[in-house]
This record gives sequence, structure tokens and C-alpha cells, in this order.
Amino acid sequence: MTDLKTAQNMMAAAVAARGTEDPEIASVKRVLKLLDKTAKSNRTYGASNPVALKFSQQLLEELTGHLSTYSKLTFLVQRSELLCKECIVYQTEKDGGSEGIAFKLYADGIRELVLHQGLTQEDLMFFLESLWGGLDPTKDDDDIVTRLWSKNLSTLSIVTAEEIAKSSVGSVEFIRLDGGMNSSDSTLRELLDRECGRKGRSSQGGADGTAQGSVAGDGTGSGASSRNNRFQSGLVGYEVTEEELAALAKEIEAESKQDSVMYILDMLTAILAAEKSPVLLTKLFSLWGTIVEFLMREGKWTVLENVLGLLHETDAVRPDISEEHKQQLASLFEGLGRSERVKAIETYLNRTLNANTEGLSTILLLMKPDAVPVLCSLLASLDSPVHQAIVSEALMILAKEQPDPLLRGLSDRRPTYVRNLLTILIKWNDSKFVEAVEKLVRYPDAQVRKEVVRAIGLFRPNGNGMKLVSFMGDSDESVRIAALKLLTSGQYTAPFSLWTPIISADDFMDRPMSERRAVFQAIRATCGDEAIPYWENLFTEWAWTNRKKKEELAILAAETLGKLATPAAIATLELGQKKASAAVRQACTMALSQVQRLQRGKRPSGAPL
Repeated sequence: MTDLKTAQNMMAAAVAARGTEDPEIASVKRVLKLLDKTAKSNRTYGASNPVALKFSQQLLEELTGHLSTYSKLTFLVQRSELLCKECIVYQTEKDGGSEGIAFKLYADGIRELVLHQGLTQEDLMFFLESLWGGLDPTKDDDDIVTRLWSKNLSTLSIVTAEEIAKSSVGSVEFIRLDGGMNSSDSTLRELLDRECGRKGRSSQGGADGTAQGSVAGDGTGSGASSRNNRFQSGLVGYEVTEEELAALAKEIEAESKQDSVMYILDMLTAILAAEKSPVLLTKLFSLWGTIVEFLMREGKWTVLENVLGLLHETDAVRPDISEEHKQQLASLFEGLGRSERVKAIETYLNRTLNANTEGLSTILLLMKPDAVPVLCSLLASLDSPVHQAIVSEALMILAKEQPDPLLRGLSDRRPTYVRNLLTILIKWNDSKFVEAVEKLVRYPDAQVRKEVVRAIGLFRPNGNGMKLVSFMGDSDESVRIAALKLLTSGQYTAPFSLWTPIISADDFMDRPMSERRAVFQAIRATCGDEAIPYWENLFTEWAWTNRKKKEELAILAAETLGKLATPAAIATLELGQKKASAAVRQACTMALSQVQRLQRGKRPSGAPL
């Protein structure tokens, strides 16, 4: 198979050497070749197997064609050969032993077999089953002769060694009864019947017996030579036509390209469908576990998906399997998430460039929930974000009822892993996770802290904003801004005492103007009037240092008080108009104008100004 061209040349030479072979002999060889294949497939897989049915149909078609042309198919049986018209038409393969048709027929005492025109598919199937038994478990000891005689088929006849021996008793002439086998017009059965008739006439004093006896002689001369030629070894193997040669070449080419894994799986599937032996089935189910591990190591997820789908349907295909075998199958599925198997997935994905992931999600989802801790380890160890996303999606489904392994993983020092876990928790959107998430407010990675802010906003959309205020001291501006967006929403409360350390810090005045404005608006939203003393102090305090920065804060305070618009806020703005610096006074005036506009907008129609 590795050298297809050489094989084709050898076949072509064989065809050329064959010359002008007798068409009937060629036809017989084709039939017997198919008969051999069909008998073996029936014995291996069972008559109902698709492969066996295919061969049986091909055999019936070939045999029907032969019988329609030559009316019958006749062959003599030797220990390792079948002969027709002095030609070897079938020969047992070397070391074939009892597997060959010739030996099987010979061992059961058959010396000639004839198939006649009109043979039906039912007759053919009975003959095939008779070759290897299996018709009736209580009659496994019956030989082929007994089975065939029990049916008494009109389209099939045999001659047994016992019949020949009886006809030969007291008469050496019968040694040349096969002398008429030079053509397909005479069969050993016909010659045997003729000899029996001759003996009957001879016993009545007829002259035919003497004449025929003289022809047989002592078994020497031309008669012995013809018999010796007939039973000498001839061609070895199968003869093929040009059409068969072309088809065989295509089969060789197809087999050379066939995926070896799929070939093995096809064989195992056939065995699963047909094997009856409990011992062999136990070995087969054990082998499936090895197959699963191999496919995981090689990243053949779609093949593995098909294999697991097949095994899942085993009860429907083989309702006769025992409870022990069902338990083997259940253990196979329960063991999909074993640590060594998941480790094989990790190794394949991390070592393989552009690793195939088609079908991987299905394999992960076939695992049991007890595989969640192992899948968490897999998620933490994968390098590619694409692969991480696939495992995260599987965990989102498998771990929903037992999230503890994910919550424990939040303390991991690998930020990518923790972000993936937070993503899963956020998608679950369950407020019971808020306490576990809030523990990460000081996590070293800024992206993780940013995800924590998002999670807190989702799990706790209102109420106490203490944890969000704690992010105001974060070293990363994007984290602070994310928290400020939530705090300015008006959905959270926080005492001003939490804000004091932040706005009193030396670096606060160095922050961007936009951030300082956002902080003041967050204070307004979470504290309200509680922060007014601080802002009032900004209006009246005389600054000797950082005067410009503090004036900027006072201007922001006036803007914030204008949006607060409470009576206390208005009174503070009016105070600022009188005692603050010029720039701040102007800001207070603008804020009061904004308050008046807001109040006019809220005044009912027709109310006095």
C-alpha cells in the first residue's frame, strides 16, 4: 500500500499473463472471492451488520449473473482448494487454517457443491449461515451437511465423502467418476447418480457394467493422469478482471489516504454493534477509555464528540448489553473530567500553534459538575484568550450550582485568571457574590480592580457606597473614574467622613480638573448638605499657599452648590458672594442664577414670582 504504483504494475502483469481465460472459470472465481469475503464478514460482524449486508448483496448479484449465463455453479472440494473444470478457482490463504471455505466444507465431508439457477436471497443467506452455524443455538454441533439437508433446498446440491465411499465399495471403476468434469455440463452428483444406476443394471446381469469397468482399468494411464492434474496445486490467490483491477486500484488508493484513526474507530464501532461475547465487550469498553484519552491528547474534538455520541446511544443500538457494561459506559462519561485528561487538553492547546478548537466546547460541557475545580485549573493555565473564553463559557454553565471553586480562585495572584472569573460572576449577576468581589478592592492589578468596580455596580446598584469611595485613593485614574461614575449616579450614600481623607490629601489638588469636579459632584450625590461646611470654608479661608489651586477648588464648590440647590446651599453661595475672592464671587453669582432658573422652571404655572 505504501507503493501503489508498484502494486498496480504487478496487477497489470498478472492480467497480461492470464491470457484468454475461460469466461466461466473467471466468473466462478469472482463468485467464490465474494463468497469468501461474505462468509468472513458474516462470521465476524454478524449477518445484520451493514458491512456484511453489503457483501451479501454483491454476492447475490454476482451469483445471479453467473447462474443466468451458465445455469449452475459447480466446484469440487479439496482440503485447501476448490476446483472447477480442472482449474483451481479458490485457494485458502497461507496460514488460513480452518478459516477458509475449502477447509470448512472439506472437514464437514462435502466433496462437491452445486448452486443452481433460481437461487434466492433467502437460500443464499441460509447457505452462509450454514457455513458457520448460528441458526439455532441448540444445534451448534450440527455440521454443514446436516444443516443443508434439514432445509432440502432445490437450488443447492452436494455430494459427500460418505456417498462416494459407498459407491466405491467393491468397484474400482468409480475412481474415474469425475472424468466427466471436463465441462460444466456434468456434475459429480450426476455422475454419482449415473454410477448408481449402472450398478443397479449390472446387478441385474447387464453388460454396461463390464464395459464401463474396462474403461476405468486399474486407475493408471490417462485416467490417473487426468485425476492427478485436477488435484495438483495451481495458481495461488484470486484472479481479477480488468474492471475488478481498476476498482481494486481505486480501493488501494483510497485506503492509502484513509485516516488511520477513523479506520480503527469504524472497526471498533462495528464490533460494538455486533459482538456477542461478554468478555470481548468488556475489553472493548475498556479500550474506549484509551481512545478518549488519545483523542484528547491529539485535539480531535469533533471525532471525540462523535465517539461519545455513539457511546451515548449504545443502549439503543445494543439493548442486550449487561448492567456491568452499562456501568463501564457510565464510568467513561463520569471520568471525562479526570485531571490527567483535562491536563492533556491544556498541553495540546498551549503547545499547538493555531490549535483546533472546533468541538472543544461540546466536550467540556459533557463533563460532570465535579470537574469544575479541574476546569478552573485549566482556565488559569491556558495562554490564549480564545481558549480561555471557551473554558469560561463551559464553567459558566457547569459551575452555576457550585461556584465555590470560582470564589476561591478570586484570591489567585494571576490577574488574567481572576479577570476571567469576575467575567463569569458578572454574567451570573447574583448579588450574593458581592462580598467576595469587594475583597478585591486592593488587588494589585488595575484591570482587575476596574472589573471589581463594575461588579459592585451590578451586584449592589444602590445603597451604601463605602466600598466605591475607597477606590478614590486608587493609584490608577481609570479605576477612580469608573467608581466616580457610579457614585455620581445618586444611587449611593456615604458619610462625608469617608471623603475627608481624600479631599484633604496633598495630591488631591494635583489631580485633573475633570476628576476634582467629579469628586465634588459625587460628594454632593452621596452626602448632600453634610459637605456644606467644607465648601463654605473654601469660600472664606484665606490661603497663603497653593492659593491658585485652592481658588480652583472654591470655584468648583460654587458650581457644586448651585446643582445641590438646597436652602443651605443657597445661603452658602450668598455668603460667598460677599466674602470670597473676586473669581469665586463671580462663580457664586453664576451658581445662584442657575438656581433661580431651576426654581422658575419648577414653579407651577400662574404662581407669583
